Amino acid sequence: MIKGLAITPPILGRISIGRMIEKNGKRLPEKDDQFTITSQIQSKEGWVKHPLDDQLRANTPNQKLRSIPVRMIFNDPDLNLRAEYTLFDRQTGRPVCVGNGETCQRLTNQGVEQHPCPSPDLCPLAQGGNCKPYGRLHVNLDESDEFGTFIFRTTGFNSIRTLAARLSYYHAASNGLLSCLPLQLILRGKSTTQSYRQPVYYVDLTLRDGIGLNDAIIQAKQIDEQCKQAGFYQEALDFTARKGFANGRMDVDMEEGLDMLEEYYHPEQEQNRAVEQQASPDGFVQDIQQGLQQSVRAVN
Repeated sequence: MIKGLAITPPILGRISIGRMIEKNGKRLPEKDDQFTITSQIQSKEGWVKHPLDDQLRANTPNQKLRSIPVRMIFNDPDLNLRAEYTLFDRQTGRPVCVGNGETCQRLTNQGVEQHPCPSPDLCPLAQGGNCKPYGRLHVNLDESDEFGTFIFRTTGFNSIRTLAARLSYYHAASNGLLSCLPLQLILRGKSTTQSYRQPVYYVDLTLRDGIGLNDAIIQAKQIDEQCKQAGFYQEALDFTARKGFANGRMDVDMEEGLDMLEEYYHPEQEQNRAVEQQASPDGFVQDIQQGLQQSVRAVN
């Protein structure tokens, strides 16, 4: 095993609630009111859609994709959703500092060092909006590839907080059978004073339509029993995934960082925070700042 290389779930494609558009010869992010499922291939027009996008869209009213049936690969919520404060180098896309609000790993001339992480509002290195919460949710959409995932990336505090809560609750309510539950991603909207009363969108995780919690747990127990009889060892899968994540010094690679720079850190956005809020795929820049400030005040 190569040390320092995080072993993450295989990625088959992307799930987004935004898109890149051409404006005055520049590529800019634009928010959207629906999901888009893409492959990992880009053309001149942007990311190439995955065939699953058309399949799911064909069965939705007005072909607006606002719910996606998913399955979690792992029972441990923290293996399905990983979220940290992340500071990227604006030139290379390389992660410079990754923290959890208590401690952080920071790239220096002496290598990777561990430092206290006071959160972006109180960190001198993070001033000017350089550091943001960064979440990655891995879900399975294609049952023919049990370990292949589609990744939803977000810097939206609302999406990260909601997904983390749902995963923890479903894990607890099902007695740890998170990977066996019939779940779906859904798109929710809300307006706030920070969004100037304009709708902003975030991602939530619920049980699939028409399935109550008790029925879902019964189904999960049946699936778990069938898997055990077949010799499937979920605990070993979670253990192996946990080791793979821990093998990396910083669980973000340069290629992923470059995608982040394009979608979330465009220079034109940094010059105009209001424009950034309307254009961001999650649109929660000011919500993030307010939420972090409230968290700091609550701690103090």
